[in-house]
Amino acid sequence: MPEHQIEHEDLELCKSLQAEECEVLESIYPDCLSGDYSKGSLRLEIPVELSEPHSLVSAEDQNLASLSMLPPLLLDILLPPNYPLHDPPQILSLYATYSWLPPSVNLMQRLLDMWQAGEGVLYSWIEWIRGGIFLEELKFVSTRGSEPILRIPHPELDLLTNKLVGYDTSTQLMRFSQNSYNCEICLSSIKGARCILLSCSHVFCRSCLEDFWKLCITEGDVGRVGCPDPKCVKEGREANEEEVRRVVTEEEVQRWKWLRQKKAMEKDPTIVHCPLLLCQTPVPMGENVEEGSGWERFRECSNCGYSFCAYCKRTWHGAHSQCPLEFTDFLAQRYLDLAEDSSARKEMETRYGRSNLMRMVVHYQEDQENIKWIKQSTTACPVCEIRVEKSSGCNHCFKCGHHFCYRCGAKLRANDPYAHYRNPGTQCYSKLFDRVDVDDEWQPMEAFDVLE
Repeated sequence: MPEHQIEHEDLELCKSLQAEECEVLESIYPDCLSGDYSKGSLRLEIPVELSEPHSLVSAEDQNLASLSMLPPLLLDILLPPNYPLHDPPQILSLYATYSWLPPSVNLMQRLLDMWQAGEGVLYSWIEWIRGGIFLEELKFVSTRGSEPILRIPHPELDLLTNKLVGYDTSTQLMRFSQNSYNCEICLSSIKGARCILLSCSHVFCRSCLEDFWKLCITEGDVGRVGCPDPKCVKEGREANEEEVRRVVTEEEVQRWKWLRQKKAMEKDPTIVHCPLLLCQTPVPMGENVEEGSGWERFRECSNCGYSFCAYCKRTWHGAHSQCPLEFTDFLAQRYLDLAEDSSARKEMETRYGRSNLMRMVVHYQEDQENIKWIKQSTTACPVCEIRVEKSSGCNHCFKCGHHFCYRCGAKLRANDPYAHYRNPGTQCYSKLFDRVDVDDEWQPMEAFDVLE
């Protein structure tokens, strides 16, 4: 057979093989293939889909983001007439969206080396890029322990990270909205656009999740506002604010946040409400506060900025200044009234600090002993009410000078203060001077007379 006839048959065969290969690719990857393949001109737009989420790390080995997809590579290709029997495809250009692939990487040559005479190579190119296999050959992916990581040598990696995260998020949302999912509540197949994908990867239709969460918020059962999947329910997984806002109204979101604050306050005894009537925001104790330093009483409201003492609820008076006496006495008495091993006493110790409470108790007991002694050993002046302890001398107040009976506290007439003791029938009759035991008086020492 003449040579020109053989060449003509080869060209016809190549043209047929090219058309068949492009039709197969178009049926498998309709979003990847574009151009007029009848003229041998093609463009491949190939997104990179990682087998599992990879942590993008910096040169310092710090985690920057978690990625499941990378922006597509764009290949402009020209199919020669003798492809695939004798010549490989010509790659006119190769471009990575957002320029995430370093220009120093010679990916074109690696692609051309994959071609073998007589076989189509476009499918292999797409799978090699789409599955992220080329990243392994370029040593861009590795493992850190059991965690898959991705390293991209890029001069502006921080700026690139934002673009990669944005692409990854938008692509996953678009794919989610286009697919259908089975709702585990109503057991119906629903389009993704009408479903909610929770952060735990469980999917529910919006209407079922909305009815369930609204009921929980209305009844105050805020702990059940989360994933209804049995596994997540067992783990106690609750929804975050972004998920709740996507499902319920703003009014219900505010109630949900209030219920969560209330629940947190019940768990944390150090939380106190801001004492300002127009605020009342729950305020927790600061972090890394040493017990007994005085700063465990300090609170600063995150809403209004008011600084106050968590014990007496007054304006912050400093770590070394004590609260008003009536408040510390109240706490000490309340603490002493509780049983030693009771849960209420332990709750007070957690809230106020055991060392603080013990210090208050010591001061309170000392004050009580002083008050008891004062009542037993002194008498109040009936005019100025100062307490007077009499050891000797006349019956008059040392402060105001008023005469009064030290025995019964009665006022005495200034012109005749002793008439009170001459009145028969009273408890002070003939008791102007108390009887003093001889043992209390001074006694001469033995042989004292010898010294005279």
